[in-house]
Amino acid sequence: MNKVMLMGRLTKNPEIRISGNENNTAVARYTLAVDRRYKKDGERTADFITCIVFGKGTDFVQKYLHKGMKIAVVGRLHTGSYKNKDGNTVYTTDVIVDEHEFAGGKSGDDTAEKETEQAAGQDKDGFMQVSEGEELPFN
Repeated sequence: MNKVMLMGRLTKNPEIRISGNENNTAVARYTLAVDRRYKKDGERTADFITCIVFGKGTDFVQKYLHKGMKIAVVGRLHTGSYKNKDGNTVYTTDVIVDEHEFAGGKSGDDTAEKETEQAAGQDKDGFMQVSEGEELPFN
């Protein structure tokens, strides 16, 4: 099974192109900055993952996605390689996106998300504080 789920922010506006093949397929490409769970020396780190969308999905990308927006994507991992102009082999890893979901508030910030977490009694990692002796809803 090859399935990838990511949540992050777009590092710049997506690039939309028409492929040069016989079908003239639309292709959207963008980079998603995905925060790592653990901090290095107290600083947050992120992975920068190239995402590619083909066909009708590019309409959605063009209309709604822009730099800084927080989104969740579902897709599959695709690896490949090519020779650059110096003759060196360059290896690539991309996510071919099948689904997009908005993950931030309307303004693109996390205000709505933070308010929801606070109302639910969650901390910044999404965990709720449980009083000692409180019965949990599972065994």
